Amino acid sequence: MGAYMSMPKGSNVPVPTSALRVELGWRSGQGVPDVDASALVLVAGKVRSDADFVFYNQPSHTSGAVRHEGKRNDGGQVIDALSVDLARVEPVVETVVLAASADGGSFGRVPGLHIRVLDTRGTEIARFDSTDATVETAFVLGEFYRRQGAWKFRAVGQGYGSGLEGLATDYGITVDEPQHAAPPAVAPQGPATLVQGSPPPVALPVTVPPPVAPQPPMPPQPPTAPPTPVRLSKVTLTKEAPSVSLSKQGGTGGTMRVNLNWEVRKQFSGWGSKRGRAVAMHADLDLDLCALYELSDGRKGVVQALGNAFGALHQPPFIHLDGDDRTGAVASGENLTINLDQKQYFRRLLIFVTIYEGARSFADLHATVTLQPQNGAPIDFSLDECTVPSTVCALALITGNGADLVVQREARYLIPARGVSPQRTVDHAYGWGMNWTPGRK
Repeated sequence: MGAYMSMPKGSNVPVPTSALRVELGWRSGQGVPDVDASALVLVAGKVRSDADFVFYNQPSHTSGAVRHEGKRNDGGQVIDALSVDLARVEPVVETVVLAASADGGSFGRVPGLHIRVLDTRGTEIARFDSTDATVETAFVLGEFYRRQGAWKFRAVGQGYGSGLEGLATDYGITVDEPQHAAPPAVAPQGPATLVQGSPPPVALPVTVPPPVAPQPPMPPQPPTAPPTPVRLSKVTLTKEAPSVSLSKQGGTGGTMRVNLNWEVRKQFSGWGSKRGRAVAMHADLDLDLCALYELSDGRKGVVQALGNAFGALHQPPFIHLDGDDRTGAVASGENLTINLDQKQYFRRLLIFVTIYEGARSFADLHATVTLQPQNGAPIDFSLDECTVPSTVCALALITGNGADLVVQREARYLIPARGVSPQRTVDHAYGWGMNWTPGRK
């Protein structure tokens, strides 16, 4: 089947009841706002609870039918993807809305905005291009909906001027925002005033009820917990604003996942370029996400794939490396989990990445770091362009004072001296003071 032409607004096409990939795409550039994909799972036009909202802070629906996969940038063409398995959508669900929100500007400044629906083979089933955006900061681009037991995709193209918050609340989401003051209580009414010309009040006989046997008191009912509001905020660290307190942005407990994903901008073999950068990127590029730790009792160590030092989440060092990934994909990449319930044990953590094989420097590598606390806003930043022959990069320094952790963006490329390992290089740069021996995966 060939690729579909862009659908007219309001039109629809049938889609298979199987796993689908939804790609929200646009072109990046100077002054172009960041865009985020989201989905709302609806019954009778509304969410049943805030759990029916899938977005960057809540990336998976409880049914497993909808997942936010994340972004990738391919030469200026940015894709934010959702996976949707219509076979797993609950029978009561009638609609899955596919939306976009702009962060830092309106959609009138986002060129090439479109949505595509692909099957498992990558064949394009549907496409809708948004060409008439102006001041909108949120858009419903399309939706999946049921008709007589079958699923269809409709091109919608409805804009909102109130951003993701306005779109979410329109569908029944409780958003974490300052609460408005309660309306003043209604004053009790005084005696009724007799209006001239109305009949005089009539005295009614009073009936005294018979005595009732005392009943045992009802046990007190626990108060119903108010719904936990959805937090829409996210934090991007920059050179100008490089640090953030976890507690101040809601990351007070649970776990925090640190994700590194990357893309090779170009493919080269050998060395050399006009700018003198070391470039040797290959398909088997293997980056390793690592962490140096120093605990409050003075213990120090490293969590890394090298030497199978994967750590542990529920005992010291309370850090666990999930595995070793060689693709850099946003949905997987390299992941490291930190137990924030034990943050009082952390004196400092240094998250860093080394090139294990497949390249001789970070040149022409586009990498993004995301720290996702379980109970707070995600923290992300991109690495600067590498212009030196570096094989190790310090990503983030996390320091603790017992009650809070502060995340500091480092994005610092280091150049190992001849015969010195990347791990020893980063240790020396940050004064960790550990002894190193050669190791292998």
